[in-house]
Amino acid sequence: MIVYDTIYLEKSIKSKLNDISLPQLSILEKEIKEISKENPTNNSIDQKKQEQINTHFQYGVEMGIGLKNSQWARELSNNKQQFGENMGAWVSKSIITPRLSLMLSANVYYWNSTFDLDGNKEDTYLNGFYFTEDHQPLLFQKFNNKHFEYVLQLKVFYEWKNIRPFVGFIVNRNIYKMQFLVPENNVLDKLDDFKTTQNNYGFSFGVQYRLLKRFLLSLEYQQYQMKNVSLKNSSFDFDIFKTNNTFAERKINLGISYMISK
Repeated sequence: MIVYDTIYLEKSIKSKLNDISLPQLSILEKEIKEISKENPTNNSIDQKKQEQINTHFQYGVEMGIGLKNSQWARELSNNKQQFGENMGAWVSKSIITPRLSLMLSANVYYWNSTFDLDGNKEDTYLNGFYFTEDHQPLLFQKFNNKHFEYVLQLKVFYEWKNIRPFVGFIVNRNIYKMQFLVPENNVLDKLDDFKTTQNNYGFSFGVQYRLLKRFLLSLEYQQYQMKNVSLKNSSFDFDIFKTNNTFAERKINLGISYMISK
């Protein structure tokens, strides 16, 4: 082709790509895919294992110490706080989510005495004769607030990391004892106990901290109502207090639990 006085030649050029080396991207891509598949799989397996563990029943034992404050005992003692120890067992199970669980526990408390009334050693305001409904005489001997306490409790826990706040419902019975000299064969020479028999209801709240997987540290507050302080004996129709008052008992407990189940 001639344009004016300049000649242009057009010709196709063949390019050879044989000598060009391209990286094998498929290998790298394959490695990335394998890595990306491996981690989620392991995480999902661990999560499923954890969820399966949490849905099983867990059980353990616990022990602790505490302080108790009783309204009715304030007038009898200058020591407002009563020291005690406790031990018990519990069983729990997750509900709805692995973080939420129910626990049923049973504990026995032993509370040391803060006062001691002995009619044979001193003149107390309880000293003297009392009479039953059928006019049998009773002579006061001893009374203190040393006693056993039995507690059945249902708690709801929510676990966040290692912290487990909870609230609970309580049913308990305090075994207070008062000793009288009672008649036997028309002679006043037998010692017998008059005991409390009523159940009390209340609530609790607190927090647990999970330590070393199997150990749980707990701080708990309990409160329940006592309708009267009624001490009775099956052989005698008599109740020394006969009050219509409702008293509150409050406790602060510090305890440690050990999880037996795996």
